Order: sequence, then C-alpha cells, then structure tokens
Amino acid sequence: MNKTAHRIYIGSFFAIGIVSTVLLAINGYQYYSTAMEERFFLAQHALLKPSGTVGHGVGLLGSLMMIIGVVFYMIRKRARRFYSMGILKHWLEFHIFLCALGPVFVLYHTAFKFGGIVSVSFWCMVAVVLSGVIGRFIYTQIPHSISGQELSMNDLNDITLEIDKKLRQETAVTNSLLLEIEDAFKPEIYLQMAFVSGAVYAVKGHLKSRKILKKLKAGLKASGADKSHIREIMRIARLKTVILRRIGLLRTMQNVFRYWHIVHLPFAIVMFVIMFIHVAVTIAFGYKWVF
Repeated sequence: MNKTAHRIYIGSFFAIGIVSTVLLAINGYQYYSTAMEERFFLAQHALLKPSGTVGHGVGLLGSLMMIIGVVFYMIRKRARRFYSMGILKHWLEFHIFLCALGPVFVLYHTAFKFGGIVSVSFWCMVAVVLSGVIGRFIYTQIPHSISGQELSMNDLNDITLEIDKKLRQETAVTNSLLLEIEDAFKPEIYLQMAFVSGAVYAVKGHLKSRKILKKLKAGLKASGADKSHIREIMRIARLKTVILRRIGLLRTMQNVFRYWHIVHLPFAIVMFVIMFIHVAVTIAFGYKWVF
C-alpha cells in the first residue's frame, strides 16, 4: 500500500466513523434528549429503543465490529502463517477503527441507559477504549519494521550507522553538527531516568531536535543547496533524531507495553464475557432482530 492509498484507507475510516455517528445523533437527538419515562410516547420509540429495529441493529453491528476487530487482529499478529497478509500496522489501524466505532454503536443501542451487569460491560468497554488510545501511543514509541515486527537494539544501531553514512556524504553537514545531535540524544541519558522523567525529557528532546534541525536547515540554505536536496537531508537528519530518542526509550517503552497488557486484556475479557451473557439472555427471552 503506497502513501496515497494509505491516506485513502485512513481517511475512509474517519469518514465512516464521523458520518455514521453524526447521522445517529441527528436522527435520534429528540429521542435521546427526552426523559426516559417519556420516550415511550414518541414515534421513534419503536425504532430506537434497545430492542427496536435500529437500536437492536446498531447493537448487533457494534458487537460484531468489536469481535471482528479483536479476532482478526489477534490472528494476524500471532499466527505465523498469516504474517504475509498485509502490514501489521494496517491491521492495527483496522482494529482501532472497528473497536472505536463499535462501542459508539453499542452506546446508541443502550439508548444511553445502562444498569445492572450490563453496565459493568459498558464501563469495561470504556476502559478498553481509553487504554487502547494509550496503548496506541506506547506502540508508536517502539520502533517496528515494515512488516510490523519489533526492531532489536542491534537493528536500530544498524539503521543509525546507515543514517550517519548518508549524512556524512553531505558536505553541508559538518561533523560538529552530527556530534551535537549525538550528544543531545545519547541513550545513556534515558537509562538513568525513571519513566515519568524519561517521558518529560523526551518532550524536551523533541523541542531540542527542532532547534538543531533548524540550525541545519539554515546551514544548508547558506550553502546554496536546492530545495529538493534540502528536503532529503532534513528528512534523514529528522529520522536520526527520532531513532536516537527511541533507542533511549526502547527498554522503558517495552516494559510499559507489557504492563499495559495487564490492564487492557482483563477489561476486554470481562467486556466480552458479559456481552455474550447479555446476548444469550436476550435470545432466551425471545428478543430477536428482523429475523
């Protein structure tokens, strides 16, 4: 998938999510904003109540989206025979899309009313979504290959050496500037820090890298390099600063990611267990959709 296709891929997720959410909100605003005891008298009640045609339908759709999003992503991530089926990053984006929009549909299925054991499933779902957002951030801080596999420290060092080689080929990039970049983002700095202080320093490092890159760009312009050449050198130099910061934070982020699973997975399991119990009970009581 090239860059343009990937943008269309992500853009379609945003478009579907925004349009479907807005349509549900507009069409059901009067119903959902009416007091619970008065909704029975509205014409929309038969459609939008949890057992109604639309209300039940979005509940089924939302549940299926979450199940498909989790199952397909887990199979692609863990089963070696499927490693060749697309880039893991794209599967993760598909997983995030389904598991972000699915809960929105389930929320409309409840008609914003939930209690008893179902409320436990709902708040677990909220916890899963919120922890998923945090997990996505942590995941992006851990370098991965194009296929989605985590890069080792040796892989990152090899990439750094290759970047250095390219930068040293540029006459406008001096050794003093390279040493300044190396000194600003030495991995040893991060190893001496706790997670919170390391995260704060990472933000400061980002600001520092902008200052160094600005200095580099000014030097390239002064040397008379053309714009396309400057863009390429800046891209390589920017990659250098990112790789160095991630080498420093690699071990910390890997440990945090392991602890994150301890929080994310139990909430997801509880959510799905209660969801299946809820579905089984509704079927047992004769609640069916249009079939």
